[in-house]
Amino acid sequence: MKKILMMVAVLATAICANAQYEPGTISIQPYIGANGATLTNMEKFPVYDKMADNQAIGGSVVGVDFEYQVTKFLGLSAGINYSMQGTGWKDTKLTIDSESMECKDIKIETGYFNIPVIANIYLYKGLAIKGGVQFGFLTNADFKYTEEAKIDSRKVTQNTSVEMKDDFKKVDISIPIGISYEFNNHLVLDARYNLGLSKVNKVSEAGEKDSKNSVFRLTLGYKIGL
Repeated sequence: MKKILMMVAVLATAICANAQYEPGTISIQPYIGANGATLTNMEKFPVYDKMADNQAIGGSVVGVDFEYQVTKFLGLSAGINYSMQGTGWKDTKLTIDSESMECKDIKIETGYFNIPVIANIYLYKGLAIKGGVQFGFLTNADFKYTEEAKIDSRKVTQNTSVEMKDDFKKVDISIPIGISYEFNNHLVLDARYNLGLSKVNKVSEAGEKDSKNSVFRLTLGYKIGL
């Protein structure tokens, strides 16, 4: 029994060691994942005589992080990623001049190159909590929607896209907080929320509140020691 317990202890130590990195080492982690994004203070959007309710939109994120292991329990990372963000509103049905119409896929799509600087605190094996600051640089901003109408029993669809990059600030600052777990095969599952600090809109209309990015992301990466 003692031999079995010793073998189990040695195996557990080896597994734990596989999920940790020695102080002074550097690793690289490419990753890919999905976003759920909204812009704050955009709860309603006027669609003719109705108001559409706000909802999150999905997007993708891809990037790479470099991490320096300061101590056994603390790592500092910095990297770059491209993130598709924005906000959306629910589909809205209308009746105009006795004709039925639906306004669909109403959204603002934005893209950012982000530079996150993160402190990773390792609690147990590959489990880490993280927090830091992220600087984002706007690449595009577009307002899009689709109108579907029935005219003389025919279905007519019209897609509209309006470029609105000039209405957005070029730099965004946010606070990323999250949790990650590195498996023994070095795959890293990372769940993170980016809380926007700076407003994204250049000008606010009278009575309007400033809007900020609000982004939840889930990514899968692969960590490689250098």
